[in-house]
Amino acid sequence: MTGARRDGVEGCAQPGRAYDDGTRRTEVLETAASLIATSGLRTSMHDIADAAGIQTGSLYHHFESKEALLVELLRRYHDDLDRVADHALQALDDPSSRPGFAQIATLSTAIAQCAVAHRAAIQISMYETPSANPELIKWTQQRPAAVLEAMYQTLRAGRWGGYIRSDVDLRILADRICQTMLQVGLDVLRHNAATDRVATLLCRIMMEGLAANQPSDTELSQSAAFIAADRAIQSWTNEAEPDDKAAHIRAVARAEFGRRGYEGTTVRDIAAAAGIGHGTVFRLIGSKDELLSTIMGTFGEKTEEGSREVLRSTSSPIEKMDALSWVYINALERFGDEFRIQLAWMRQIPPNATSPSVEFPTRLKQIKTLLSQGIQMGSIGIDDAPKEMLARCVIGLQWVPENILRDIGTSASLVHVRDTLLRGVAATPR
Repeated sequence: MTGARRDGVEGCAQPGRAYDDGTRRTEVLETAASLIATSGLRTSMHDIADAAGIQTGSLYHHFESKEALLVELLRRYHDDLDRVADHALQALDDPSSRPGFAQIATLSTAIAQCAVAHRAAIQISMYETPSANPELIKWTQQRPAAVLEAMYQTLRAGRWGGYIRSDVDLRILADRICQTMLQVGLDVLRHNAATDRVATLLCRIMMEGLAANQPSDTELSQSAAFIAADRAIQSWTNEAEPDDKAAHIRAVARAEFGRRGYEGTTVRDIAAAAGIGHGTVFRLIGSKDELLSTIMGTFGEKTEEGSREVLRSTSSPIEKMDALSWVYINALERFGDEFRIQLAWMRQIPPNATSPSVEFPTRLKQIKTLLSQGIQMGSIGIDDAPKEMLARCVIGLQWVPENILRDIGTSASLVHVRDTLLRGVAATPR
């Protein structure tokens, strides 16, 4: 990688051309990245060799295994992220630079463009670890420390300049912004929109907030929508699985999938952990895919049940979006195993998929309706963005990253989502 400036980002190439240094090995890597970005991680070494126009045996001269190839994709992705971080920190030292929205949006856009350029690496790192290979595990679990620090320092400069509120935890905010921008590498957020426009809109929402007026926590928590969401959430904790073999198998499977990963778990593993015969699992549940579908069906039913109750309420669009966030926060906290299993399944979806689940089109339609209603009522201040793009950004921001939820808990996560979705973290008024 030459580090030349391409696509407006220091160290990142055009999407699909993230690895081009002119060598044959890199041409093969570029081909692999392109295939994974369109076909998902089930892309085989044979598929890559065919697309590269070489024999499969020749491919192994460049990479001894598929895991070695994936490691190289991840290594180059992190190298480019480090270059983005270095460039951002150098910009902070420029005496002519003015801290605030422009600096935050510039770094955010650079991260998003790097993510799009490295869509295959994003696919590998955001979902379940695909192998027991220690080096691959290390790279998939590696946090983008340099970019996180660069974002934190950029936010600190914004606070010193009076742009960001003093009550906002900048470390949490930096993590949230970075993860959000990396998710732009998956087309569910970007879809057909330009990367820089999506990144800028996401920054605008997090800084300014959707709401035309800043609703308080008390006002939001007393809304009919929030009360309906809370009632639905309480019903989750009161429900128990029926006491039968099928329920026992599902419970064991959730634990095994969470511990071993979806791909690393076999039906025999589940049967052994459940203390029953292999054939009994097939008779009661079916295949591993059918078992996954049953587990994820339960997860989807709970979130959809809560969403329906929220949308039926008489609350305002802003209040309904807030209540939906509360449903999703609690779903992630209550059904963490199911959520991670869903990520394991999503890892096989190509990054250019625009609907990551069967429920997504319905959710997208619901949010677009709420946005239209809110804009018409004057309660939503961001009214000049395309509705499709705005709705996808809102859905992405309604889900708090799992590590943040784990670190600060459900109540603080709700306040964080309210700050970064509805109220904005900027100290200056809209």
